[in-house]
Amino acid sequence: MTRGKQKIDAQRRNAERNQKAKGSQLEARAVGLTVVCPICKVQLANEKQLTDHYGSKHPKEKPPCTSNT
Repeated sequence: MTRGKQKIDAQRRNAERNQKAKGSQLEARAVGLTVVCPICKVQLANEKQLTDHYGSKHPKEKPPCTSNT
């Protein structure tokens, strides 16, 4: 049977072990990426990034209408 400081330390260690794991950044990032480039399938956060992406990666193509995405 533990007493005093040992008991408190054991309770703290058990609480840390039982604490739920934090989510990864990859999962949070995947939720934020909603727009997909139809040509190369890269995921982007919004339509503005899609138009910038088209300007740099697909300069000969015209960006799709924003109402379809």
